[in-house]
Amino acid sequence: MSIHNNETIIHSVIFSLKHPKGSEEEIRFLEDGRAILTSIPVVKHFQVFRQVSPKNDYSFGFSMEFANLSDYEAYNIHPSHASFVSERWDVEVEKFLEIDYQK
Repeated sequence: MSIHNNETIIHSVIFSLKHPKGSEEEIRFLEDGRAILTSIPVVKHFQVFRQVSPKNDYSFGFSMEFANLSDYEAYNIHPSHASFVSERWDVEVEKFLEIDYQK
């Protein structure tokens, strides 16, 4: 299956933070993630989730959509995304799983 440039991309990541559950640091990370990533113009339908399934031990999820593959690629190299990853994600996230869907 190949990725077609004109089809919507749903980018999702489930993750756990190094911070204690319910801590100010945890809340700040989720709020900052929403603020920073939604400031990128190509990001659509951004959502933050608390993971509740007993089938895995991740704690949260971010989900967003991109109109097409070009927008998704633009997001990946956008300076706001790159700085969030290097300054916050790499420092504060304990583990994660990234999933990208096309519809």
